[in-house]
Formats: sequence, C-alpha cells, structure tokens
Amino acid sequence: MPDLPYHAVPHIPAHWSAGSDPFAWEWKALPAITPFILADGSGPATQQTVVRTGYDADTLYVRFDCDDCDIWGTYCERDDPIYDEEAVELFISPGKETPVDYFEFEISPNGIFFDARISNPDEQRATLRVDTAWNADARWWARREDAAGRWTAILALPWRCLTCEPLPSLWRANFFRIERPRDGEPEFSCWSPTFTSPADFHKPSCFGYLLLAE
Repeated sequence: MPDLPYHAVPHIPAHWSAGSDPFAWEWKALPAITPFILADGSGPATQQTVVRTGYDADTLYVRFDCDDCDIWGTYCERDDPIYDEEAVELFISPGKETPVDYFEFEISPNGIFFDARISNPDEQRATLRVDTAWNADARWWARREDAAGRWTAILALPWRCLTCEPLPSLWRANFFRIERPRDGEPEFSCWSPTFTSPADFHKPSCFGYLLLAE
C-alpha cells in the first residue's frame, strides 16, 4: 500500500465568526486537498472534489466543492441512506493508530445530513456496526449551482462530539465522494484510496492523517 496522505489543518482566521454565513468566508485562503482518487486507486476522479479544512478551539470546519454534471437527490430526512444517491463523506477518529471505532458524517446536495458511530474491528462488512441513533451536535449547509455544474457542502463539527479534552493534535480521517449520474456509471472517490472494487470506504487502515497546526 502506498504511503498514507497527510494534511495540516490550519486555524481559521480570527475574523471568521461562528454565527456568520460560512459561504461568505474566504475559504480559498485555506490549503486545498485535491485531487480525489478513485476508490480502487486506478486514477483521478472524473467528477472532482476539492476539500478545505480549518479549525478553532471548539470546532472542525470542512468544505467540499464538487464538480457535478447531474446533481440530484430524493431523500429528505436526517440519517436517510443518502449514500445510495449522491453525497460527500467524512470518516474521522482521534489519535494516530488505525481506528476500530470512528465517526461517519455525510451531506447530500440537498442538505440532508447523515451521522453515525462506527465499530469496525476487522474491516469486514459482516462485523461492521453502524449506530445511527447517535446524533452529533453539528451544523451543516449545502448549496447547489445546477447551471454551473457544481455543489458545495460545509460541515461545522464541534470537537466535543469527537473526543474528550485535551484536544489531540493528530487524527485519522478520510474524505469521500459518491457521484451517481442518472445516465452513467457511479463514481466513488476519496482523498486516500481504499483499493477496493467494488468500492468500500470502511477501510480505516487506509485513512490519512490530519495534523492540527499550532
């Protein structure tokens, strides 16, 4: 397996306000994670996704910008299976070791949110446990620009949902995209490829590293 990717997560600028419109923030001031790779590792995704991350003492912020020639979705309730349609996803766990337990967060183009706690002792679907009854005290947004062929999702995730104090500086994580054009083949892509076909994102040994910058 190739070396796992690493990304330094910067502090957000001090003038960004937690109560303001996150679409108005100057996200391009933050370094981008790009390009996304097909889950099987065979090459870059056709419908690309750019991720930017930042944090403050209370919250992790993640923005996904998605190229999409056919934006759609039908689900309308929290924890609906939006992974069966189109979604962006974050899997994350504190610490540097390969996690057995981690958190899963998803946002659809229509702003539907899915969150769960995952137990995955051996990376086998037969033993995977998904707790959708757990709800994070998170905020999320989505904005479609159908005419321009793109959509954006933003997640504000309080650290208290993920870990106890003190806040770890190193995390294991992966970012994913499920793209299903209605007239073509689905595309499963990610920051750190899981080398699976058919695609399987629940491979925590493939999670990359996020380092919170001092």
